[in-house]
Amino acid sequence: MKKYASLLLFALLLNGCDDGDLTVEQFDFDDITDIEHCSDNYELLYKLKSQESLLLQIPEDQLKNTKGEQTLSLSTTGNYKLVYRRYDGTVTKSSICDAIRPATPNVTNEWFATGGTVIINTFPNYITGEIEGSTKITGYTHNISFTGVTYPNSSGILQTQPKLAFGKIITNEDNLNLTFGDEKAHLCTSTTNGTVVYNFSEGTSIAINNIDPALIPNQATPSGSPRTGLISATQNRVIYNVYNNGLLTTDYFCQTPIPATPVITQTWTGLSGSIEVTTTTVGPTVFKHVIVLKNVILDNGNVNFQLGTSFLLGELQTQSN
Repeated sequence: MKKYASLLLFALLLNGCDDGDLTVEQFDFDDITDIEHCSDNYELLYKLKSQESLLLQIPEDQLKNTKGEQTLSLSTTGNYKLVYRRYDGTVTKSSICDAIRPATPNVTNEWFATGGTVIINTFPNYITGEIEGSTKITGYTHNISFTGVTYPNSSGILQTQPKLAFGKIITNEDNLNLTFGDEKAHLCTSTTNGTVVYNFSEGTSIAINNIDPALIPNQATPSGSPRTGLISATQNRVIYNVYNNGLLTTDYFCQTPIPATPVITQTWTGLSGSIEVTTTTVGPTVFKHVIVLKNVILDNGNVNFQLGTSFLLGELQTQSN
């Protein structure tokens, strides 16, 4: 997409009028709310009409899955560029995105923004999860607009468009996998996190750091009376991590320092909720602890979601001496 670095604008205006005044020729993309993109790095965003296009070039991966507002500056030489184009025929995605673009249609007019501001407002999209009381983040909506866009008319005179809505684009959130194929939980001891109970799958893990030892003694619980403990920022600290570039194994957990691979890309911490542990005997000296997270909310410092009324972390087996 670097070949598009010389592209981008907005603003169309022609001069001329019988009375000698400047006439602004407006373009209108308001009826097209969804923004298109050429690749999954979202480097070139665009909207098309029959014989018109409006294109925005931004750096690779500028559309971050983070709630909030970004304010960026348009120019003809910087990282953020805006361009309006008119064609002599019907324009398609191939005319914008293909490495070897079709010979037709031809660009008949082109206006580049020399200044202005890009505003990107981002918020998460939620659905109800499969577990009762849970929510799931499926992606993020990015609403993009412009203010104070400046562009030269055909006579070279700078004009300013006070406000312009570009539209919305949705990016997916595919990494928050909370399905752990193996119900078996694991236990280890860390010099920094105390006793850790955890479960993991390919690319994700969920753990209780510094779990209260009173929750997992080698003693069966009465029927219908599980042990309970509140999660907090110190004891019973719930941590959900997302990883890339490496395979998780049991050897990864409780090491100091944390191994360089796989790389942690997201960390979500339990804000509130509780832990329930039901313990049964499975042999003379072997105990099974079913560990359930109740009404836990996970937060990454920017957004949060709910694990549900009852989320199984896993089944931990311990043995008495």
